[in-house]
Parts: sequence; structure tokens; C-alpha cells
Amino acid sequence: MAAALSRALKLPGKKGSELGEYDPLTQADSEDESEEDDLVLNYPRNGLGRDSCLGAGSSKLRGGRSGRLVGAADEAQEDDEEEEDEWTEGLPRKSRQDRDDMKGVQYWSHRDSGRERMGEDRGGAATSGGAGMRVHSSDAEEKRMRVKNAVRTAFFLVPLVCAAMLVLLCAFLIPCQKGELEKKLQWERTLGVAGGVTPPALEVWDVDGDSVEDVFLGVTARTNDTHTTQGNKIYSAVAVSAVSGQVLWKKVMRESVTYIQCGLQYSTQPSSVCLLICKSVLMAVNGTTGKTLWSVLLKNIESQAVLLPDLQGDSVPDLLVATLPADETLDLSLTLISGLTGAKLGHPVPFNLTGQGKLIGPLLHETQQGAFYILFGLGNVQAISLRDIYNRAAAPMSITQPLRKKDLGWEALRKSNSSSFIHIYRGSERVDVLLPLVADVGNNRNSLDSVSNLNSTRSDWALVYGASKLSVLRQKDLRKEWTFSSAPIHSQPVPGYFNDDGILDLFVHHSANGVMKAQIVDGATGHLLWAAEFVCPRLDLETSAISTSTGQSAFLFWASEPIPAKRNVTKRTVAAGVSAPEPLIRKLFLLHPAYPTVLLELTSTTDTAVTSAVGYREHQKDATYITLSSRPTPDSEPGARIVKSMSLKAAIAKGQVVRLGGDNRTGGAVKPGVFEVNTFFRRLSFKRQ
Repeated sequence: MAAALSRALKLPGKKGSELGEYDPLTQADSEDESEEDDLVLNYPRNGLGRDSCLGAGSSKLRGGRSGRLVGAADEAQEDDEEEEDEWTEGLPRKSRQDRDDMKGVQYWSHRDSGRERMGEDRGGAATSGGAGMRVHSSDAEEKRMRVKNAVRTAFFLVPLVCAAMLVLLCAFLIPCQKGELEKKLQWERTLGVAGGVTPPALEVWDVDGDSVEDVFLGVTARTNDTHTTQGNKIYSAVAVSAVSGQVLWKKVMRESVTYIQCGLQYSTQPSSVCLLICKSVLMAVNGTTGKTLWSVLLKNIESQAVLLPDLQGDSVPDLLVATLPADETLDLSLTLISGLTGAKLGHPVPFNLTGQGKLIGPLLHETQQGAFYILFGLGNVQAISLRDIYNRAAAPMSITQPLRKKDLGWEALRKSNSSSFIHIYRGSERVDVLLPLVADVGNNRNSLDSVSNLNSTRSDWALVYGASKLSVLRQKDLRKEWTFSSAPIHSQPVPGYFNDDGILDLFVHHSANGVMKAQIVDGATGHLLWAAEFVCPRLDLETSAISTSTGQSAFLFWASEPIPAKRNVTKRTVAAGVSAPEPLIRKLFLLHPAYPTVLLELTSTTDTAVTSAVGYREHQKDATYITLSSRPTPDSEPGARIVKSMSLKAAIAKGQVVRLGGDNRTGGAVKPGVFEVNTFFRRLSFKRQ
């Protein structure tokens, strides 16, 4: 009753008396249970206070203002406990341990509720003990940590996702696009009809800016109109896209096109300029559109155009062509032509040549002293200074810098002071071929590009004479480096790197009695490096040498079955009693020096290939092989002219391994496995030398 009366006298909102206040009404009743109250009040101070793992704050603040508030709350708790003791006197007494537990729970619940009410009364602001401040500070700090962690996670995940997307793009999308491009490069198109014994004009050059060299060719078509100047034939020059095989432009000519050359650059012309050369006209056209830029009429043009240095000072290289003169007593004339306008520079310069055979050259050569000479001949080879040709042509322009230099070493080779000729080769055996010893010259022999021509004009030469002798002729002193003798050589030598000495080797072949023998001659010593025999393919098509990623060259040539395999097939055919001859299957083989006993068969056909060319794809490190073939027709009409394009990488992926009899090099390696060979060739890439 004393506790109830004391509680009734207190002001509203207070839990108990202030610290230090003496209440006689409650003091008497609390003496009996002072021992238990001391245990309850001292319990949190002995380890469960604010510094303990269960406390809500630091016990160091208990001596301050917040400590006094906690003490007041403790007294209020004592009053409540005394009241409960009075009301529960008649009830069964609980054990001391249960009661102690109950008092501890009540103490913490009253303490927490008191703190909540104090925070609400002060509008959520920080109290003198800092409880509210810590709540809000803790929430703000937690939010900042969450934001910080989210930013860190984003900085980690975003680059990771981008890298993963890039890997997926490279792994899936790019190979798909590459495969699609390789498929597009595999095309075949019929353009005109076959006719004549001279191989039609064929050239490759990129004119549409897609980094793939396009195809230019001379086409002969038939028409039912008999009122045309050429009867029922229509001659034209056609540009075909190397990617799709679509015709880019077509230009009708009045004569058959014998040569097409591209690569001439004008400062006012963004695209390359191409030359279309017929028997009596030389025409320059825009390589992209086929629009005529200029044309010049000549008589009996016998050669392709030779790219000269700028003789007029107009920043455009000039040209030289060989023609038959009007006077039949003269053999040959050299005509200078402006590369910019097509105008003749003076008059044609005639030369009385003696000898027999096909025309050699003309070729431009620059000596080590920077002097320019023109090499040409008929069964022999001789040179004349470009300055002498310019003076004899009586060109109206003054002598420019390229014509001022002389090479005393070459001038000393003149047979007499009155003669203007320097004899490069003159002997009893007729010269068949004089070829600059430069890589890829066979693939880009028609190019008018200044860079590629610069290498050709400073090189040694491969000389074929006497029908069966091959030599390397040094340009510095015109002496033979070595001589290789074999059966009659029926092809132009093709320079390429077969061994690792860094000197160009030569691929030649000859055919006799139904057998084609292919040989590779060491360019340093003239020794035989490789040889193989095949069934003769009944066509005369030049070999192509292509530079590869290994630093060596891959050789592409046409043949039929290798002799050992074909002989067995022939015996079985005769034994089977087959009377009708089977059509001859011609195959395109690829030879790489890394595996000289292995050939890769890229394709086979019954068509007769008459000429070919190689185009490069710089970005894909690939090459396209273009063939111009004649396909027979069932009736007596001339066969159709077929143009084919083939990606070498795509053809290698589908190629078949053909083994030869043995290693033709000294110290041959062990026979390679099929998996090893396929892996090597599929990793092979091609480049321009």
C-alpha cells in the first residue's frame, strides 16, 4: 500500500523519484527486499551494460546526464517490482532463479521502452546521451556503405561484362563474317566465248576500295548482227567484283584487248587508272567507272606498256610501248607516251634488230648509279639508255632529272663509241625469256604501281636460252652467276623462296611424251632442290608463287595425277577393257617447302585453263586464285569462257593430301602424318611480298 500511495503522489510522466530524493513511505517497505533489488540493479552493471555484447551503448556515459536518467529508470523499476510483490503475496511463490530471470527481462524491456519514449518526446533529435544521433548516424553510414559497395560492384562487373561481350563477338561473330566472305569469294561466271590461240587479257587490282583485288579481263562475245565491223564478234573489257562476281562496268572496244594494266595514279584522280591495250589503240580509263580518260592510236602494238619515271615534270609517270614501224625494213620502234594526257613525246624511235624468236621486253632497268636503261631484243638482249631514246625521239620538253645521270660502268660495255647499244646477252643460242628476279613478279607482271616496279627495275634477271639452259644474270656486271641445264624448258621461270637462304629460287617445268616434270632450282647455286613427275595436263599455264606467313613461298601449279599413281590407274583401266578414253582431269596443286613430299590438291576440273592471276586480301591474310578457262560445248560452237574465283584458305580447308614418292631434298624428314599436314596448311596465311 505504501508503494501505491507513493506512486499516486508523483507527477504524471515520471517513472520514479530523482536520484538522491528520500521517500519515507517506500523506504520502509523496500528494506525487506533490498538485497534482491540490489541484485537486480547491479546485474547489468556487472557485465550486461552498454559495454557488453548485449548493451545498446557505451557504459562510459553512465556517469553523465544519461547516467542519471538511467538511474531514475532503475528506481522506477524498483517501485514496479515492489508493487508486484504486494499483489502476488497470496499467489504461489516462484523459485528464486525464475524470479531473477523475470526481473532481468523486465529491466531491459522497461529500459528500452523508456529510451524509445525519450526519443519520441524530443522529436527524434539527439539526446544528451547521443542515442538518437547514433541511430540516425548508423542509418546514414549504412546507406553510404551500401552505395559504396554498389559502386564498387558496378566498377567490377561493367568491365567484366564488356570483356565477356568482346570475347563472344570475336569468337562467334567475326569468324562467321570471315566464313561468309570466303563463301562469297567462291564464284563462277560465264563471260563470252573462247577463241584464238593468244591468252586473253587478265589483271587483278582493287578499284572499289574493299581491300579485295578485283578482276579485269578481255571478253569476246558473239552476236547475230552481221553488220558490225568485226562480223559477228563483239570485243569488250570487263571489270568484275572479286567478292561477288558481279560486273562493275563493261566497255566495248573495236578490237580484241591484248593487255590490261592497272595502278597508274593521277593527283586529280582518286581511283587508279587502267590501260586497255589493243593492237592499234592504247586507252586509259577510270578503274572504278570505266570512263575513258584519253586514248592514242598506234600501229601494231607488240608489248605491254613500260612504266617510266616522270620525264615531263607533271608528277605523273610516263609510258613506253614497242610497235612495228610503218617502214617494213625496220624491225621495231619504241614510242614514248605521256602518262597524263596520252600524247606522244616526239616520234617513234626505230631500231634495226637482227635475230629470230619472240620479242624480249622492253624492260626498264635502273643501275646502281641511278641511270635508266631500256632492255629489249629479238632472240638476244641489248640495252639502250633512256636518255638516248628521249633525244632521238626529239621530244619537245627539256631533259629532266631522271635523264641526267649516267652509269660509267654500263657505258664502258658498249662495243664501240659509235654504237648506242649495250649487249646484255648475245650468243649462238636464242634467248627465250629474260625475267626480273623479283618475288611475285609473275603474279603482278602487268602492274603499273610505282613501288612494285621500283623493285623490278633494280634486280638481277633469270635468263632462259638455248631452250634448255637457265641462268641468273647479275645486273652489276652482266655476268652469269650459274647455269642449270635440263630438258627443254616450256615455261617462264617463277621466282619464289623454297629454302631458307633468303635468295629467290626458280620453279620451271617441261612436258614431253605425255609427262610433265616440275623442278625447283636453287637460286644461289643452280642445284636442283625438288622435282616431281606428273601426267601432262595438256595446257601451258604458268605457275604462281605466293608469299606465306612462314617466310617461304607456296607454289601453285596445274597437273594431272602424279606418275606412280597414274600408271597404276592406267594399267587397271586397260585390264578392265575400257575402250573410250576418259576425260583428262586437271588438278591444281599447292606445294610448300615445309612438306616437300606432300602436295595439297585444291581443286580439279575438266576445263582447259588458259591463264590465271593471284589477288591478295590484306586484312584477312588470304589470297584469291583467278582462272580463265575454256569449257567445251556439246555442239560445234566455240567453248564458253569461264571465270572462276577461289579463296585459297577456303580451298585449303577442303583440300586433299597427295603424297609423292619421297623427299627429293638431301636429308629428308620422316614421313609426316595427315593430321600434322592438315594442321599446318590450315594455319597458313598469305601476304604480299
